[in-house]
Amino acid sequence: MSAKTYRDAWGIPHLRADSVLELARAQGRVTARDRAWQLEVERHRAEGTSASFLGPGALSWDRLARRARLADTARRCQAALEAKDPETAAWVRAYVDGVNEGLSETERPTTPATSTPTAATSTPQAAAAPEFTRTGLTPGRWEPWTPLAVWLATHILFAGFPAKLWREHITTHLGPDAVALFATDGPGTAGSNGWLVSGDRTTTGHALIAGDPHRWIEDPGVYQQIHLSCPEFDVVGLAVPGIPGIAHFGHTGTVAWAITNAMSDYQDLYHERLRRTGAGVEALGPDGTWHRAARHTELITVAGEKGTEGETVEVEVIETDRGPVIAGGPEGLDDGTPAALSLRYPPRVTADLGFGALLPLLRSRRVADVDRALDAWAEPVNVVQAADTEGGLLHRVAGRVPVRAETNRLRPVPAWEPGHAWDGWHTPPRAGLTDGVAVMANQRGPATPLGIEFAPPHRADRITELLAGRERWSAGDMPAIHTDTRLGSAAALLDRLTPLTGLTPGAAALRDRLLSWDRHMDADSADAAHYAALRTAVVRRLAAHPVLAPASVPPAYPEVLQPWLALVPRVGHALEHLLRAEDLYGIDRTAVLRAALEEVAARPPAGTWGDTHRLAAWRALPDPTPAPDPTPAVDSTPAPTLTPAPGPRLSGDHDCVLCTSPVPGITDLAARGPAARYVWDLADRSGSRWAVPHGASGIPGSPHHQDQQPLWLAGELAPVVTDFDQLTKESDV
Repeated sequence: MSAKTYRDAWGIPHLRADSVLELARAQGRVTARDRAWQLEVERHRAEGTSASFLGPGALSWDRLARRARLADTARRCQAALEAKDPETAAWVRAYVDGVNEGLSETERPTTPATSTPTAATSTPQAAAAPEFTRTGLTPGRWEPWTPLAVWLATHILFAGFPAKLWREHITTHLGPDAVALFATDGPGTAGSNGWLVSGDRTTTGHALIAGDPHRWIEDPGVYQQIHLSCPEFDVVGLAVPGIPGIAHFGHTGTVAWAITNAMSDYQDLYHERLRRTGAGVEALGPDGTWHRAARHTELITVAGEKGTEGETVEVEVIETDRGPVIAGGPEGLDDGTPAALSLRYPPRVTADLGFGALLPLLRSRRVADVDRALDAWAEPVNVVQAADTEGGLLHRVAGRVPVRAETNRLRPVPAWEPGHAWDGWHTPPRAGLTDGVAVMANQRGPATPLGIEFAPPHRADRITELLAGRERWSAGDMPAIHTDTRLGSAAALLDRLTPLTGLTPGAAALRDRLLSWDRHMDADSADAAHYAALRTAVVRRLAAHPVLAPASVPPAYPEVLQPWLALVPRVGHALEHLLRAEDLYGIDRTAVLRAALEEVAARPPAGTWGDTHRLAAWRALPDPTPAPDPTPAVDSTPAPTLTPAPGPRLSGDHDCVLCTSPVPGITDLAARGPAARYVWDLADRSGSRWAVPHGASGIPGSPHHQDQQPLWLAGELAPVVTDFDQLTKESDV
């Protein structure tokens, strides 16, 4: 048996094999060729060893990974998979074999000299990627459970369990009503879009599915464009590097599917009462008695900064009947830190990560097949849309959400009190289409019973409005929706400007300018820059108000959880609610807006929105030549700090369909945005389109490392090619 690798003009791998296992092995091998450094980083993050080469800045994450028992949970899930689903287990092992083969290659195959100029040419061996040289690492070995650990590490914070700590924190300062005021509905940072248009509303009579998952923009990217072909299936889609198959976005030729985050709550935090005994550690249970907790210690190696000698840090790992203790310990109640916190999350409870859904998804022919496959899905919990060539449509939630008390969903609950245990699983909800379309944008919808906070409705409403503006849609029409920059949430701030009086001439002129603005956050818009500057000034002044300022001191939880507890971003993301609330704890919001307007009028932004709203992609090794944050300072702002050199100018904002998210009050730079864009055409798969923020290769210097970025920035899409006669053969695997 054999497998062959082909490339298209964008360097995207197209794999053809004689069997499912050979194909999985080829996928692992080509991923190691293209993304060796990314795989190395993800493996270390999953195992809690990233500080060994990234230094002290990675220590807090490694502590969380160890204490949450990510690697141990992955091993449990893999063992259960071997016992219950040996076919899938063998498929995962084949992928891992391919990864290890690709990482250990000493010579890289090259494309024949007769290949076209746009086809992939020779690239360096995996260990020759520049990041390996900078860190002194060599690629490590993957185990059969490593893909499951990578999946866990990627998604452990996806459901946002630290938000429960924020709700507890703000309630302590302002009371329970503050929880709703600061909810992510008004607005939040989630930003995935997806829409399904039935054949009744398309030019071909067949359905279209389009969208863009919004996540942290990483370099290399979090999604890998790939084509997997064998006698059992032929699927094109967006894979997660390190994970076999195509989980989130795929097109088999006869059926296609796509997801967005359902914003469901499926992880619980428990305050634990722990005590040390001669035999170890005990936890107080809901039955009023002390129970033995599992305990051991682990060592984390931390690399020194700038060549200095590192250190070894001991981590105490404790697990109660609820779950692993991720913060605090037996001494937490006595040293002024918060009580110990344990985390309960479904894979730790069930030893099932949902990998049993992955092969059935690849083999799907109709929406009914996708539907059955998703019954095995575990996490993250998603809203899924699917359509097939026979007119079948699907709109459902997929994933595992526990049934438990409402208080569990809101905040950490006391482990020693009864009534907080899990009691089975919710049945995933389903939904239909309205006027031939279904729109998902993290808003309240089919997943409402399963969550607490959702994205505001602005993006979903805008997509629905745009779809209603045309009777028939084609695949080529969809980028106009992907790139729409209308900011629906701007009304909350702009509406409060109208009645302002007593302004200086400059402030009055600024107010009039903003009230006549078209509310589009375009990169070349000076009006958008003025709006963003005013928003920043308002956010900072509100956060500094004596009523809110005490909440700026967060509880002493681990550093990795602190972003969820920071006041200024919370004010920025909740500004819509804070401005529209009937009363805001006596804060004179009119005075705040007047002062902010005068401030910006006195020091207006010099350029356009795109001058400060730039891409700040995350890299495990930051750019060695940092540059100042281009966000302009205001009176209440400290001097700019050095950040990685900012990337290209961006249009959009966190409540636009083009959801390129700054952090209002902190920076105009965007670290979140469309991690991919896609259009799945059910009339003809070759009519489908896609693009990613960077390129198919994760190797700096490769011709396909950044070649899709011009498309991504312009809102254009590359054609999906699946005809092997149009591809260039790279190698036999």
